Amino acid sequence: MHRPKIGLALGSGGARGFAHLGAIKVLKDEGIPIDLIAGSSMGAMVGSFYGAGLDIDRLYKLSTAFKRKYYLDFTVPRMGFIAGARVKELIRIFTHGKTLEQLDIPVRVVATDLMTGEKVVFDQGPIADAVRASISIPGIFVPEKVNGRLLVDGAVVDRVPVSVVKDMGADIIIAIDVSHVKTSVEITSIYDVIMQSLDIMQMELVGHRVVAADIIIRPSVEMYSSRAFTNIDEIIQIGEDETKKHILSIKKMIEEWKEQPVE
Repeated sequence: MHRPKIGLALGSGGARGFAHLGAIKVLKDEGIPIDLIAGSSMGAMVGSFYGAGLDIDRLYKLSTAFKRKYYLDFTVPRMGFIAGARVKELIRIFTHGKTLEQLDIPVRVVATDLMTGEKVVFDQGPIADAVRASISIPGIFVPEKVNGRLLVDGAVVDRVPVSVVKDMGADIIIAIDVSHVKTSVEITSIYDVIMQSLDIMQMELVGHRVVAADIIIRPSVEMYSSRAFTNIDEIIQIGEDETKKHILSIKKMIEEWKEQPVE
């Protein structure tokens, strides 16, 4: 059938990233296919879980049971407070130990090379390694070493990886941005300092890059903590509600694409 390839660019945002689940559910319920996914940080985790074949109802159940204690294994701070072995094992279990090549939907995972500043896009190899690298918030998680490269959070270089989805061959790109600077945020911990700094650094950069998407969905989840992993139900619901507002535009875009002459 002649139809466009639809790609999702799932942005970073810590616990706010569960809004991605609400967006995916609505797209699925509305019969909008998801052919390609690229994600940074939490977007990489959600995208990989979905790409591994976990159905959306199961992901909803997993998300509401998600607690910080399941993935925080504190270490003596040398390069980060959190060792990351626990969350890496969690990712490995949820994705059934698969590699990126084995996923049902092609998924790309974005990380940052701490030594060179380069964007690293994983398209093969163990999912757990790639996602563990992509969620390595600098100063919080110990960086992940993969193939001799020291890797940190993909959000450092590309918070909402629209260009990655484009390079994958998407005809229509839907970007989901869940990380906005909250001006009235309460700064009470080193985590808050780092996350707010990352959001501020990315603010202008994201504005320029995300406009390359065909549809931009911005769930208003900035009032929720990116680290607390509470109010998950509400965050998911906001993801659903905001995506519903864009369904008509997405369907119209798909129909217009289909009407174009086949080259």
